[in-house]
Parts: sequence; structure tokens; C-alpha cells
Amino acid sequence: MQTQAAENPYGLMAALEQGGPIAWSVFGLLVFMSLYSWFIIITKYLDQKKILSEAAELEKKFWSASDLKTGASKLDKNSPFRQIVDDGLRAADHHEGRLTDKIDQHEWVTMALNRSSSAIAGKLTTGFSFLASVGSTSPFVGLFGTVVGIYRALINIGLAGQASIDKVAGPVGEALIMTALGLAVAVPAVLGYNWLIRRNKDVMDRMNNFTADVHGALVSGARIERPKVAMAAPAAPAAAPAVKK
Repeated sequence: MQTQAAENPYGLMAALEQGGPIAWSVFGLLVFMSLYSWFIIITKYLDQKKILSEAAELEKKFWSASDLKTGASKLDKNSPFRQIVDDGLRAADHHEGRLTDKIDQHEWVTMALNRSSSAIAGKLTTGFSFLASVGSTSPFVGLFGTVVGIYRALINIGLAGQASIDKVAGPVGEALIMTALGLAVAVPAVLGYNWLIRRNKDVMDRMNNFTADVHGALVSGARIERPKVAMAAPAAPAAAPAVKK
């Protein structure tokens, strides 16, 4: 005996076919927003992971070298740490060759390193505004599909003259599906945005610390050692007062 699976008249494809061009447009826009959001989340996570891995190896690769140029040659060419060192070295060389009488070396190197660090921060935050926009607007895009679906249900009721289930089930199902799709797009975008912002803060802290160390090495000729915070020893218990006899 052969059994033939009946198609679901209230599924996603059936709702899109009933909704027409508006439903397909809303669905396509939500799919695009979702795919591009996941693309940003994954690529930014990989970029941050790479920078954090490089930061963990700076002590062994870079600061163990005899000078900054030798240390920079040990870093990857596309590394942001390499970019900071190269920009600082170029600024120092340019100052020694042309600007000795016009501007202080400390100020010139500081400006160059700040520009380099700001450029890297801009690259790291590329796409974050899109995630924030998706998280805030995709529920409203889904709500637009919901409103259209409910409007179609009301039209069917008016044409039929009665609120029968077969007339309103399709449009109402379409409306609920659009609402669910809008939320399914917004929630990962919001969570991914907040997660990446927290990780990016850690990345930028490491970048800023490295920039300060490179600045100190360029100006003073040696790396400025950061003070280590010692843990305070627990206080000794107070001696019991002597009892007078």
C-alpha cells in the first residue's frame, strides 16, 4: 500500500505563496539580514581570536628581539601589531630626517601611533553598526509582514461574509511566521553584537598597551616595564590583651 505525504497547506512555502510579492520581499530581506549578520559575527570573531593569539606571543616573538625593526620582522605582515611598529618607526625616521627643529619627537611619534591605533580600531568595529541596526529593525520588518497577513485575513473574512477557519488560517499563519522570522533574525544579531563588543574591548586594551610600550621604546630607547601589583599579605591577628591580676 503506497502512502503519499500530504503537503502542509499552512507551512512556510504555502504562506509565502499565499502572501504574494510582499511576503516574498519581507522573507528575502530577513534572510539577507540574517546571513550577513552571521557572516559579520563569524569573521569578526576570527579576527579577534587571531589578534588575541598574537598578543599572547608578543613577549616571545617581539620583545625578545634586539631592536624594534628586528622584532617587527618576526611578526606577520598583516598583523595590526606589525602595523603599529612600522608606523612608529616611520614616524621616528621622518622626525630625525626633517622635523628636528619644528616639532618635538615625543609629540610627533605620539600622533603617528594614535592615528595607527585609531585606524585599527575602525577596522575592528566594521560591521558592528549593521548588527545593531539588524537587532533593532528586523522585528519591525517581521511586524510589517504580520500586519499584511492580518490585513489579508480581514479581507477574506469580508469577502466570505463569515469568519471561517479556512479563510483566515492561511493569512494568520503567514502573519505569525513573519513575526517569528523577525525575532529569529534579531536575537542572534543583538547577542552577537554585545558579545563582540565585550571581546573588542579586551582586544583594544591589549593594542593600547602595546602601543604605549612601542612609544616608550621609540622615545626612550627601552621598553617601559609595567609595575606589578603585589597582593597584600593578610594582617596578623591582634594579640589578646594581657589580663591584669
